[in-house]
Amino acid sequence: MKKISFIVFALLLTIAAQAKVTYKFRISLTDKKSTEYSLDKPQQFLSEKALLRRTKQKLVVDSTDLPVCSKYIKAIRATGAEVIVTSKWNNTVTVRCSDSLLVNKITRLPFVSGAEIVWRGEEQALSTDAVRKDSVTNKLVKTDNYYGKAFRQIEIHNGQKLHEAGFRGQGMTIAIIDGGFKNANQLAALKSAKLLGTHDFVKSKSNIFEENNHGMMVLSCMASNAPYSIVGTAPDASYWLLRSEDIDSENLVEQDYWAAAIEFADSVGVDVVNTSLGYRTFDDSSKDYTYQDLNGLKAMISRSAGMAADKGMLVVCSAGNEGRGSWKKITPPADAFNVITVAAVDSSLVLAPFSSVGNTTDNRVKPDVSAIGQKSVVLKTSGEVGTANGTSFSSPTFCGLVTCLWQSCPELTAKQMIELVRKSCSHSAFPDNIYGYGIPDVYKAYLSVHPEIATK
Repeated sequence: MKKISFIVFALLLTIAAQAKVTYKFRISLTDKKSTEYSLDKPQQFLSEKALLRRTKQKLVVDSTDLPVCSKYIKAIRATGAEVIVTSKWNNTVTVRCSDSLLVNKITRLPFVSGAEIVWRGEEQALSTDAVRKDSVTNKLVKTDNYYGKAFRQIEIHNGQKLHEAGFRGQGMTIAIIDGGFKNANQLAALKSAKLLGTHDFVKSKSNIFEENNHGMMVLSCMASNAPYSIVGTAPDASYWLLRSEDIDSENLVEQDYWAAAIEFADSVGVDVVNTSLGYRTFDDSSKDYTYQDLNGLKAMISRSAGMAADKGMLVVCSAGNEGRGSWKKITPPADAFNVITVAAVDSSLVLAPFSSVGNTTDNRVKPDVSAIGQKSVVLKTSGEVGTANGTSFSSPTFCGLVTCLWQSCPELTAKQMIELVRKSCSHSAFPDNIYGYGIPDVYKAYLSVHPEIATK
């Protein structure tokens, strides 16, 4: 027994000796003067689909679309730092290094305006969830309803009528920015999901289908297509699965990953983005947000989310699950400008007790809308149908429906879609900081754009 204990102790010492504390810094740049790209040739850095989306909405390509200067990135690498991600919208470079003093060398570069530490710790090769294996049974129970048990969360928005009119997301592209999509590639109800690709901004060599299951459940709210067992709100849309959330820690760097993810989504021509993530407290408590920070500008994730509509994308995000705690308020990016922030209600349309409330610091109405997030019908990692609680699921449920709505009126811009949704809501004339504008009626919104349909 003593010998075994000694071996275990020696192993722990070896692991501790091998573990290295690393640092990640967000480097802010002054300009893009040395860029090799030109606004006159946007096809060099944006896809044809991304440019078409801008053209349809009469949006110009501007300096924020230009990639971060490669000359600046090269100079930062020359200091010995490893570049992890960049953000062209924010003009930042996020780096990793083992020597915290290296940042002093970086900040002395003439094109650097500042630096902020966004992560400190020992990195793991795999997340805790990636180690755990879940069995897949794919046992689906049939019901009498086409949507299965998910019918109620679609019915309250008249989503089934929009589907019956022929709008199920065809030709639309949705990006899900989340924390992992465990077993999504093995589940029968997602077998027909049109997946365009995946990208992991946290751990480039990991498999997002082996990571956390949160993103998979989010995806199931929209992309499930097993008639009479579970059908989602946008079963015929196409999807990009993007990972930005590190489930093993909570640090500002995850917002750098998120910014990189939404810029990637923009570049490949995504129409709608769902993000069921929210940030308030961090492992480094000095970085925690205050109520005064809920202005849509303080958090990098909120700034980036707010810029998406200017690129022609519609962002749908969860309000947060702080209702039972002392904070109670929404969490970034729910405070962002020009996004649809979704609160959670139960099947009786009563606010879920955990759902975060508004308003923003500058007194904008938040949340924007409400959808079922208490006992939401989702897929489990086994492939069976279950339920889950959270604005994490009210958000994608409505995201799928607003995608179908946009499919029905493609002439509208992202910002016009936000206004259309608000006007269709049950409390549109008297919004509050609990339900927002209320429960959206997507079929009513569709008819308001196409009144000739109602007269037939």
